[in-house]
Amino acid sequence: MKFIGIDLGWKSQPSGLCCLEWAENQLQILDLDRKEAIADILNWVDTCVPPGESAVIGVDAPTLIPNATGSRLPDKLTHKYFGKYHAGCYPANLNLPFAERTVNFGLELESRGFAHAPTIEPQKPGRYQIEVFPHPAIVHLFGLERILKYKKGRLSDRRQELIKLYNYITQTLPSLNPPLCPLRLCGSLRQAAKASTLLPQIPTTGAQLKAAEDKLDSLICAYVAAYWWYWGEQRNLVLGDRTTGYIVVPQRIGERGQGDRGKGIRDRYDE
Repeated sequence: MKFIGIDLGWKSQPSGLCCLEWAENQLQILDLDRKEAIADILNWVDTCVPPGESAVIGVDAPTLIPNATGSRLPDKLTHKYFGKYHAGCYPANLNLPFAERTVNFGLELESRGFAHAPTIEPQKPGRYQIEVFPHPAIVHLFGLERILKYKKGRLSDRRQELIKLYNYITQTLPSLNPPLCPLRLCGSLRQAAKASTLLPQIPTTGAQLKAAEDKLDSLICAYVAAYWWYWGEQRNLVLGDRTTGYIVVPQRIGERGQGDRGKGIRDRYDE
C-alpha cells in the first residue's frame, strides 16, 4: 500500500510530491520531489502508483468546490475548530482563479480510479483520494498550541520554524502509529541512506527554502493519507462531506473519545 502526498501549487508554482510505502509495519519514504506542470505531476503519480496498485493520495488543495461564491463548508470549519491555532484555511469558490486548476486535478485523479474517500474502511486496499490541510494536521500530530509559521515572515524566522517541522517529522512521526521509519533503521542501510538523501536540508536562501517547505508539506500530506487509511474515523476528523467538499484532519494525539468526536463533527454539518 502506498501513500502519496501532493502539496499542489494552486496557480502555476511548483508542487511538492511525496511517496510513502507501508512495508514491514512501517512507512518508508520512496520519493520526495517537486514538479511544476500538472502533466508532470500526473506522470509522477502514474509512475509511483501504476494502474491497479492501491494507494491513498492526500492533496493539499480544494479538489471539490460546489459553491460559486463565498467559502466552502470545510473552509469555515477549519476556522471554527482551528482558528485559535491560526490554522484556518483560505476560502475556495468557483469564481477564484485557482478553482479550475484544483478541481480538474481532482478529476484527473478520479479518471485514474482514485475515488474521493470522505469515509473509509480502515486498512482496506483500494485507490482513494482525500483533501488534506497540513497546518491543523501538524498542530494535532505534534501536540502544538499554534501552527509552525514557516510560510510567512522574515527568512531567518521561517527557516527556524521549518527546522522545527523537520525535527518533528524525523523524531516524532517514528513514534506514532503508523510509524514513519526512523531514517537510520529504514529496512536496510541503502534504504536509510536513500531516505536521508531525499529529506531536504534546510537552506538559507528564499527560493531553496520554499522548495524544502513544499517537500516537507507533501510528506505531511502523505502521512495524513496513511493515518486516514490506518485509523479511519476512529482517530480522524472529517470536516464536510462529498457534497460540500471535505478536509481530513488527524485528531489530536492522545485525545480521548477520538472516534465519537470525529464522527460528530461531520454529522453535525452534513445537514
